[in-house]
Amino acid sequence: ASHPLLCPPGIKCGGVLSAPSGNFSSPNFPGLYPYETECTWLIVVAEGSSVLLSFSHFELEYHDTCAYDYLQVYNGAARDRGNLLGTFCGHSPPPPFSSAWHVMAVVFRSDRHVAKHGFAAAYRKGSREGWWSLGIHPSILFLCPHHLCLLADACGGQLTGLSGEITSPRYPESYPNDAECRWSIGGASDGSPLTLVFADFQMEGGQGCGFDYVALFDGPTVTAPRLGRYCGSARPPRTISSTPHLLIIFKSDFNIGGRGFKAHFYSAGECQEVFTTIKGNFSSPQYPNFYPNNLKCQWSIQLPSGYRVKVFFLDMELEGRSSLTGGCDYDHLSAFDGGTENGSLLGQWCGRESLAPITSRSNRLLLVLHTDRNTAKRGFFISYVGVVPMNVSCTRTDFHIQIPMQSLAQLERNRIYLGTPSCAAQVVGRNFKIHTRFDTCGTESQRRNNTSVIISTLYIDFSVGDQEDIHQYEVQCEPKRKEASVTLIAGPDPSRLSQAENLVDAQQREGEAMDAREIKSQDTSDIVFISICILAGLLMVIAVVGLVLL
Repeated sequence: ASHPLLCPPGIKCGGVLSAPSGNFSSPNFPGLYPYETECTWLIVVAEGSSVLLSFSHFELEYHDTCAYDYLQVYNGAARDRGNLLGTFCGHSPPPPFSSAWHVMAVVFRSDRHVAKHGFAAAYRKGSREGWWSLGIHPSILFLCPHHLCLLADACGGQLTGLSGEITSPRYPESYPNDAECRWSIGGASDGSPLTLVFADFQMEGGQGCGFDYVALFDGPTVTAPRLGRYCGSARPPRTISSTPHLLIIFKSDFNIGGRGFKAHFYSAGECQEVFTTIKGNFSSPQYPNFYPNNLKCQWSIQLPSGYRVKVFFLDMELEGRSSLTGGCDYDHLSAFDGGTENGSLLGQWCGRESLAPITSRSNRLLLVLHTDRNTAKRGFFISYVGVVPMNVSCTRTDFHIQIPMQSLAQLERNRIYLGTPSCAAQVVGRNFKIHTRFDTCGTESQRRNNTSVIISTLYIDFSVGDQEDIHQYEVQCEPKRKEASVTLIAGPDPSRLSQAENLVDAQQREGEAMDAREIKSQDTSDIVFISICILAGLLMVIAVVGLVLL
């Protein structure tokens, strides 16, 4: 007889749930669920609606990382880590869920040890009109991490993404009377302060904002310090919290309304950063783990006047190109010259590519990451270097190099040299200058493209203490034409590049090792099966011989 807790063939487990509402539960509920079971329920409601999911009973084997028995909820049909709303086990039931669109998947899995009573869940279709009647704008359904909304009230929500947008009910139409909405923002993994920016604002005015208003608090509750209370048609100033939490309260009275407001927030950490140092690096949120969905992150590099920005892509894996258009229509990284999205587009990338470095034409460069609501990948790791402004010229016998001192104000002249430290720069007026003959300072003659050129290396030493940081530029002269050029040749920190390469190699090795383990496991099971068959055959022969002898 089979064990009562082994999942028998044909047990009702999982399936497609397409009714407007319904219930489902773990196998054998309210009895103990079977061992070694995996069930997937796909909930599909009418397009334009959302799925509202809640749990009335929940009891699974506990583990601190839910490594044994667990239940997973996904925003959509694909089992994509970027769409994972949460993994749950133990005795604490999952919170209520609301999907960002009309499909939701629930996966239950048990291992071969310890069974519990399982779970019971109910779902129903949530119409957009239903959200309006509750005073909840449907856009908040896209703002929680991986689209998860924990509905704290009948209006507003708990938003824990790295960035997002919120609007007053019915925006841009007039908001309803007697409404009160609360958005509690916070809990992002990086624990950084939050920035809130209002893009549009029009509400009933009044002295002291006693009628309709938006109030901001520097924390998760109204007991936190108040950052401001706003009404009328003047946009509130940019607000930065001092904690990783921000509470927004919108309230309207019984008459006189307005268009309301639209605001966006972002974490001041890994999703929204400004760099002013000559050299640096950064990565997509949660790198090298999968980045969250539904993000807009910006990294602004702002260097002193005269500098240019050179960017090195050490590792990049985003969602791939559209099979219909061939373009980066889904997740993509864009680079803009000049520091704003109105600047010249230097490039837009997606998928998994090895990219050549790019260089800005000005001292500012903006990188913007957009992710949609499906399919997340590892992301990217980037390093940049400021290209020092300099004027390089040559004659038939000499190099002339001139660098504005304000560009290297923190450096002594002996930190700037051509070829060898003995050929250091001199201070002439407001410039560092190097004037040297071709037969000194480590210059050498080469042939490139069938042309004789003179080559040397310019070193600029930014090192501080034990941290070595030397930038290298190749200076080149074509004596016959008296034409000179300069190129940055020292790229990102070699250790950073090595780390990125090792990460990719490790992931490839891990995948190969997993395949090898599966093959080895399969080989082992085949050997055991064949051995059992041979042993059974030998026993049968011995039995037959025994009968004959008798």
